[in-house]
Amino acid sequence: MVITPRSAPAGDDAGLRPGGVRNALAVVSDRVREGDLGPVPVLVGLLVIWAVFQSLNPVFLSSENLVNLTMQCAATGTIALGVVLVLLVGEIDLSVGSVSGLAAAVLAVTFVKLQWPLLVALPAAVATGCLVGLVYGVLYTRFGLPSFVITLAGLLGFLGLQLWVLGDTGAIALPFDSWIVWFAQQMFLPAWASYLLVLLAAAAYAASLLRRASRRRAADLAGEGYVRIAVKAGTLLVVLLVIVWYLNRHRGVGAMFVFFVGLVVLMNLVLTRTRWGRAVYAVGGSVDAARRAGIRVDRIYLSVFALCSTFAALGGVLAAARLASASQSSGTGDTNLIAIAAAVIGGASLFGGRGSAFAALLGIIVIQSISSGLTLLNLDAAVQFMVTGVVLVLAVILDSLSRRTRAARGRA
Repeated sequence: MVITPRSAPAGDDAGLRPGGVRNALAVVSDRVREGDLGPVPVLVGLLVIWAVFQSLNPVFLSSENLVNLTMQCAATGTIALGVVLVLLVGEIDLSVGSVSGLAAAVLAVTFVKLQWPLLVALPAAVATGCLVGLVYGVLYTRFGLPSFVITLAGLLGFLGLQLWVLGDTGAIALPFDSWIVWFAQQMFLPAWASYLLVLLAAAAYAASLLRRASRRRAADLAGEGYVRIAVKAGTLLVVLLVIVWYLNRHRGVGAMFVFFVGLVVLMNLVLTRTRWGRAVYAVGGSVDAARRAGIRVDRIYLSVFALCSTFAALGGVLAAARLASASQSSGTGDTNLIAIAAAVIGGASLFGGRGSAFAALLGIIVIQSISSGLTLLNLDAAVQFMVTGVVLVLAVILDSLSRRTRAARGRA
C-alpha cells in the first residue's frame, strides 16, 4: 500500500527522505491517474511556447519584452478573473467585454465631460458593472433564464448603451496627467520595493503553510513537516526573486500588474479559506447536493454574477487607463474571447467545480505570450486567433479527459 502524506505521522518529512521520494512520486502518479493534473499542463505548455518563440526570435525573452507582456496582461486578466468565478459554478458570462467597455465609457464621461472627481467617477464605473451582475443574478435565480441567453442579450444591450453613453464624439481621451493613467502606464515599483514585496509574499506563504499544518495537528490530522514547508517557501522565494531581478533589468515590475496579481491572490484566499468560497465549489460540483447541505444556492449565484461583472468593469477601467481613452471599440473585438479563453486555458473547468483564481493569471500569460511572440515574428492577428483557438481546444480536451477519468474511477 502506498503511504500518502495524509497518512504520514504529523510533522513527518518523509517526502524529503529517499524512501519518501518514492512515496511522493507514487502520490503524483496516483493524481495523474485520477485526472488531477493541476496547473502542470498549463506550465508545461507555457514553457514550450516560450522555448519556441525564443528560438525563433531572441528578443522574446528579453526583459523589455517581458515587462511589456506583464503590463498587457493586467486589464484582460482582471476580466478573466471574473469569468473564472462564473465557470466555477458551471455558468458562463458572454458579456464581460461589453460590460468592460460600458464601464470605460462611464469613467470617461463622468471624469472628463462631467468633471467628477476621479475618486467618484472610478467607483461609479465599477459600480455600474456590479449593478449589471446583480441584474443577471436576479434574472437567473428568479426567472430561471439560462446564463448563456441572459449574458448574450447583455452583450448586445450594453454595447448599445456604451455607444449611447459616449455620444456623438465616439471617443474620449483621459488626461495624461491623471493618476489613473499614470498608474496604468508609468508607475513601476522601485527595485527595493519589488524585492521587499517578494520577501513579504514568501513569508506570508510560509506562515500560511505553518498555520494550516498547526491546525491539522490540533485536529489530530497529519500536517506538513517544517522542512517541507521551508523547501516550498524557499522555492517560491527563489523563483520570485529571479523573476523580479530580470524584470528590473528594464523598467521593473509595473504597479498595474502587481495590482492584478494581488486581486488573484485575494480571490484565491477567498475561494479556499472562506465559507463562501467552499460554497462556490460545492454549487459547481453539484447544485442538488449543495442545496441539501443547507447552502443558499441562489445567493451564491447572485454574488458570483455580481463579482464577475464587477471584475469586468474594473478590467475595462484599467484598459481605458492603459490606452488613456475610452471609445466605441473599448471592450469589443476579441476582449470577450480572450477573457473566456484565458480562464479555460488557465485550468477553470467548463463543467464547474474545478479551477482556481490563478487560472486567470496563467491563462492570460499564455495568451499574451502567443500574441507577443507572433507580433515579434510579424505575423498578423489571423494567425494569433488560430493558434489561440488550438490551445483552447487542447485545454478543453484535457479538462474533458480529466473529468471522464475521475468519473470512471468514481464508478469503480
